[in-house]
Amino acid sequence: MQALGSGFILDPAGIIVTNNHVIEGADQVTVTLHDGTEMPARIVGRDSKVDLAVLEVKPKHPLPAVPLGHSDKARVGDWVLAIGNPFGLNGTVTAGIVSSRGRNVEHGLYDDFIQTDAAINRGNSGGPLFNLSGEVIGINTLIYGGSGGDSIGIGFAIPADDARGIIDQLRRTGHVSRGWLGLKFQDVTNDIAEDLDFHGPDGLNGKGSMVSEVDPKGPAATAGLQVGDIITRVGNQDVTGQTMPRIIASILPGTKVDLNVWRKGKMLPLPITLGQSPDAPDMPPSDTHQPEHRHQTLGDLGLTVSAIDADARTQYALSDDQRGVLVSRVESTSRAAERGIVEGNVITQVGQDQIDTPDAFAKLVQQAQAQKKHEVLLLVQDDDGLRWVPVPFAGN
Repeated sequence: MQALGSGFILDPAGIIVTNNHVIEGADQVTVTLHDGTEMPARIVGRDSKVDLAVLEVKPKHPLPAVPLGHSDKARVGDWVLAIGNPFGLNGTVTAGIVSSRGRNVEHGLYDDFIQTDAAINRGNSGGPLFNLSGEVIGINTLIYGGSGGDSIGIGFAIPADDARGIIDQLRRTGHVSRGWLGLKFQDVTNDIAEDLDFHGPDGLNGKGSMVSEVDPKGPAATAGLQVGDIITRVGNQDVTGQTMPRIIASILPGTKVDLNVWRKGKMLPLPITLGQSPDAPDMPPSDTHQPEHRHQTLGDLGLTVSAIDADARTQYALSDDQRGVLVSRVESTSRAAERGIVEGNVITQVGQDQIDTPDAFAKLVQQAQAQKKHEVLLLVQDDDGLRWVPVPFAGN
C-alpha cells in the first residue's frame, strides 16, 4: 500500500519536515524532489501528538532549503501560499489568507492551528505554508472537507513557532520529551469566574486553568498546588485551560518554572520543577532506510546479525519502533550459543553504545577486540525482556 504527502527541506544537508501521519506505519519512505529526483529517506524522529516528523536523505550536493519564520507575527488577513503535492500533482501552489489563529479543532491535546482559506487537499499534508517573505510559518496538516473530502477553504496548519522546538528535539534525540505537572484542570468559564468572584487586573472575569485533581506523586503536589487553584501564568505566558497543555508540554522535564496561582482571592507565586510526561514518546522505526550492509558475520562470537526490516518484524513479532540488530544465525558450538543467544534475539547495545545497523555492531565489537578485551558485553532482548550477556571472544 502506498501513500502520498508533502514536505519541505529545512537543511541543505538533507533534513526534511512533514506530518507524522504521512509516514506513520511506512516500511519505506521515498522523497521526490521538484526535479523528479528520488531518494530513500530515513525517519529521524516523529511525534504523533503534534503530527510532525523529520526525515533525512543523503544528497550528493546541498539541497535548496527554506527558513522557518515566526508564525506569532502573522496577522489575520495576511496573504499566505500553500505548496504541496495534492492528488500527486507535484509543486502545486495555492494562495489565500490567514483566516484565524490559535484554532482548537479537537484534533489533539495541543491544538493551536493557523486557519487558512488557501486550498489544501489530500496530498498537501506536511507541506509548507509560506508568508510573502518566503518563510515557512506553518505546516499544512488537515482540512474541513466537502462531501468528497476536498477543500472548501477551511484548512489548518501547525504554527512554525510551535513546531520549531519539536523539530529541534526530533533532530537531536529522535523523539520528544514533554514537561508534566501531574494534575487535571479545565478552562475557567465566565460562569466559574463569576461564581468564584475571580477577576483579572482589568476588572473583567479572570482567565486561567482551574485545578480539578492533583496527582499525589506528581510535581504539582510537591509544589503545593491544590484542587480549586487557578493557574493564570506559566513563566512569562498567560494561560487558559486550552493553552496550558501545549505550553507545559513545550518545556523540558526538569525545568524550574514560576506559576502565578489564584487561591481564594489572592495571587500567589509558586515555583515548580516539571516532571517527565508519563506518556511514552513515539520512537522512529529503524528500517525505513536500509543500511549499506544488511548482514554482518562475527566469527569470533559465532553469530550473524542483520538489519531489522518489515519481514523480520512480521516473522519475530517485533514492534514498529524496535531498535537494534536481529540475530539471524548462531553457530551451535559458539560462545554466543553457550551464553543462550539464539536466532530471533535482538541486540540493542554493545556496552554503553546503542546500535541500529550491522555495521555499527561490527565496529564496536572490533573496537573491543582492538582494546585486547576478552569478551564483549551485549544487551540482548528476547521474549522475556532485556538482559546483559557477556560473550567471550573465540580463544578466550
